[in-house]
Amino acid sequence: MQIENGYCERAQSLIMLANSRITVLKSYSNFLDMSNEDVFDFQQPFRSLPHVVTFPGIISNSDWETTNDDDSIGSAHSYFKRKIVAANFLPLNCMKDEATGQWSFAMDDDQLLVQLKDSYPIENEVIYVGSLKVQVDPSEQDQVAQKLFKELKCIPTFLPADLQQQFYHGFCKQLLWPLFHYMLPICHDKGEPFDRSLFQSYVRANKIFADKIMEAVNSDDDCVWVHDYHLMLVPTFLRKKLHRIKVGFFLHSPFPSSEIYRTLPVRDKILKALLNADLIGFQTFDYARHFLSCCSRLLGLTYESKRGHVVIEYFGRMVSLKILAVGVHVGRLESMLKLPATISKVQEIENRYKGKLVMLGVDDMDIFKGISLKFLGLELLLERTPMLRGKVVLVQIVNPARSTGKDVEEAIKEAASVAERINDKYGSADYKPVVLIDYLIPFYEKIAFYAASDCCIVNAVRDGMNLIPYEYTVCRQGNEEIDKLRGFDKSSPRTSTLIVSEFVGCSPSLSGAIRVNPWSVEDVADAFYSAADLTQYEKKLRHEKHYRYVSSHDVAYWACSFDQDLERACKEHYSQRCWTTGFGLNFRVIALSPGFRRLSLEHLASSYKKANRRAIFLDYDGTLVPQSSLNKAPSAELISILNNLCNDMKNTVFIVSGRGRDSLSEWFASCENLGIASEHGYFIRWNKAAEWETSSSGLDSEWKLISEPVMEVYKETTDGSFIEPKESALVWHYQNTDHDFGSCQAKELVSHLERVLANEPVVVKHGHQIVEVKPQGVSKGTAVDKIIGTLVSNGEAPDFLMCIGNDLSDEDMFESINNATSRAVFPAIPEAFACSVGPKASKAKYYVDSCSEVIRLLKGVTAVSFQKDTVNHSHVTSKDILEVAS
Repeated sequence: MQIENGYCERAQSLIMLANSRITVLKSYSNFLDMSNEDVFDFQQPFRSLPHVVTFPGIISNSDWETTNDDDSIGSAHSYFKRKIVAANFLPLNCMKDEATGQWSFAMDDDQLLVQLKDSYPIENEVIYVGSLKVQVDPSEQDQVAQKLFKELKCIPTFLPADLQQQFYHGFCKQLLWPLFHYMLPICHDKGEPFDRSLFQSYVRANKIFADKIMEAVNSDDDCVWVHDYHLMLVPTFLRKKLHRIKVGFFLHSPFPSSEIYRTLPVRDKILKALLNADLIGFQTFDYARHFLSCCSRLLGLTYESKRGHVVIEYFGRMVSLKILAVGVHVGRLESMLKLPATISKVQEIENRYKGKLVMLGVDDMDIFKGISLKFLGLELLLERTPMLRGKVVLVQIVNPARSTGKDVEEAIKEAASVAERINDKYGSADYKPVVLIDYLIPFYEKIAFYAASDCCIVNAVRDGMNLIPYEYTVCRQGNEEIDKLRGFDKSSPRTSTLIVSEFVGCSPSLSGAIRVNPWSVEDVADAFYSAADLTQYEKKLRHEKHYRYVSSHDVAYWACSFDQDLERACKEHYSQRCWTTGFGLNFRVIALSPGFRRLSLEHLASSYKKANRRAIFLDYDGTLVPQSSLNKAPSAELISILNNLCNDMKNTVFIVSGRGRDSLSEWFASCENLGIASEHGYFIRWNKAAEWETSSSGLDSEWKLISEPVMEVYKETTDGSFIEPKESALVWHYQNTDHDFGSCQAKELVSHLERVLANEPVVVKHGHQIVEVKPQGVSKGTAVDKIIGTLVSNGEAPDFLMCIGNDLSDEDMFESINNATSRAVFPAIPEAFACSVGPKASKAKYYVDSCSEVIRLLKGVTAVSFQKDTVNHSHVTSKDILEVAS
């Protein structure tokens, strides 16, 4: 903590000395947490302060070295590009010598996190961050941390025992893991279904992981790869520390459908935290589709495919999705297969089960692996097919359970009970249909069973990926030593047979497998029979197809592909200007174009005061009145502000809205000099006394006779939708429908209308939860152009242009205002203020945060109009304007 505080004080000293920019420090930058609206300009050179982690928790003196030359940043330091891999547990084997009390650690080469290292170039340094699977006494933690980093490039998190229990065995295993496997965590006999203290432990643990990761971040080019559901909040904590850090996240478990995920009380927090990553990876398209549906339904986000990559726009940032299943380390399996112990074990197994069809199952002991259902399928097979009795053997290897609890204990007892019943019923002294290996066996022995088995079955009712079929396929390819053992030559066909549940992640990639519904005992029994009935030629074709895929899509391919996509997803980091906002897990980075900035009252009032002629265009819904407001009528305060603006002879003020002219006329009846452009400018009135001008476009309304019956069909078939008839347009609204169904119907309606109206002078627009048909050439931009053109023709060319709006229909207005500055019709180039409500991707060059800020701005500039006839007009100051606005 002393190091952290000292670092913050040093950082604050640097800020005061620079006095012109913020230098974001890379480690222990907790001073950023004090503000929820920091600004970081990605176009500015990033002052890299590389630090060397001599061991976790200690920062070397090179952290404090700085340079005044931005061009020489990083030149004084040479370091490897780092890949920081974070997971719940470090991929280590741990052992303590009881005699000496010394710890020894070694990388577990069978772990996926170790194997993915082979995909990285040699100049990359891979650092692992995670917890140890053993408890280390606090007095030994510093020594162990130094040893781990120095020898194995590992940074341990050392979670306190009580926190580890609540974080891992509590929130992760009792709530997230069942939920992500489609099991609702509601047990009325256990009391409260959601324990918020467990989530708080989850947050604390993720924060500790993020702090340890930041200790390893060495340069802008370093990449952080976070793994699995245990660490879903880590991207937010990392993004808060360093706004342009490269963060990838891969979910190894399933992601449930939105109906399941929405039952989680902290659902929004986890989604928002994940969206602070640059790239989010999933095993299958189904899992990615469920995630997209949750983002759409819960957060209102949209997604699209860009050149083959699925991206979600999240406050201007493009978050990419990666869909690619994990692979196996083929070389590792092949080398294990060559071991003398493995070859000897293969021979032993084949001799033991000579003349029998060996079916193999390898599963962790948990409630989702479907072991009992597998046994029941075999029992039904033997009952239906007496000729297979004594010929079929199911060898079931059960790995130790990763979690504990009543459910796991019941699953173990049930599996043992069914196996015993089958053996009693169909077995004999020298034959057991089910061989249950429920103890830990060496990895080489599993490899031997793979190589010796005729068929492998994975019958899980839900599983994220499951690499057992991949490992089995590689091992069935064999090698020269095994061929000699069997008396085969090189030309002998390789065969394998796979039975795979429809609900495991590897199923889509194994097109030659026999797929089953694990819940149907009949399906499983039929699959067993089909596997026993396959010809050698069919087994050969299926094996060749699977081996081609598995050998080409190995773990190195998966890791390399993910790394390349992460680099691609981060390439926009340096071309965006970003704001940070939100507290806690609602923290997010808003990425916008470099020229997009907040519109300040001082700046606006200064230009407003200097102008001789002003044109002001204001959207209504979502700009002057909040979109969520039930009462859409203008307030007395708004009417007063608009009257003050309109009473200034230098001003031409227009409300430009999609609403009909009747409601707008009624609401603004007391505003004598206010102009109104209703229905996106189809009707224009310069003031209350003037007549309505109608657009020359779309005078023929025969298209309505075609459009309305089509919309009626979609209204009747889409519950919650309705049609809004306007004088110039027809609008189908679907904001009150089911999100997915409404969106689907809207796309179909747009396509339908475009076909039937192909020869009509109208356009079909798909807006925010609406589908609109309106005459061609009618838009807010066209209306603004017409009004400005009339002013110029009348010799009243404005030298001040301002428009404020909040949605897609206002983008035409922004474009018109921005283009107006380059037109030759103006005697002098006008100053333009195109302003969006809310910071988001827009053609506007300015933004304000909310409707209330729009009102504050308008009230502020009326201070100038209010003082226009006074003797002291020239002495109105910014302070006076701010006082009026407040």
